[in-house]
Amino acid sequence: NEKEHAKRFYKLLLEGLTGELPTAIEINAGYPVAQGTTLDNLKAAAAGENEEWSDLYPAFAETAQTEGFPEVAGAFKMIATVEKRHELRYQKLAANISNHQVFEKDGKIFWKCGNCGYIHEGNSAPEKCPACLHPQAYFEVFVENY
Repeated sequence: NEKEHAKRFYKLLLEGLTGELPTAIEINAGYPVAQGTTLDNLKAAAAGENEEWSDLYPAFAETAQTEGFPEVAGAFKMIATVEKRHELRYQKLAANISNHQVFEKDGKIFWKCGNCGYIHEGNSAPEKCPACLHPQAYFEVFVENY
């Protein structure tokens, strides 16, 4: 998603330039780098997404609208809704880790090995795949969305 958001903003930026295109555009910004446990990183990522959708993007949209760029303002508003979903996803993943529900669920479900495709039915993923012997970390909840 982030790559597509960047492409959208880049295209809008180029559309706003007139005359000869510059050879460089200087952008000064700081970017958080979380380097902790997976749980710490998910919490930091959720906080970053929250800042984007609740503070940064609405302010950018307001500035764009005020300066006469309604399309840019609209893009920031729409992309902010995506960032809000990212925050929720990271919060749910962090909760799964905190509640020890990454590889164990309430009730039987299907688990798929991401290496070989083996499907296991149970309330927890096997310690290792019986088909390819890859560790439990390769398993994810199997979902058919077709």
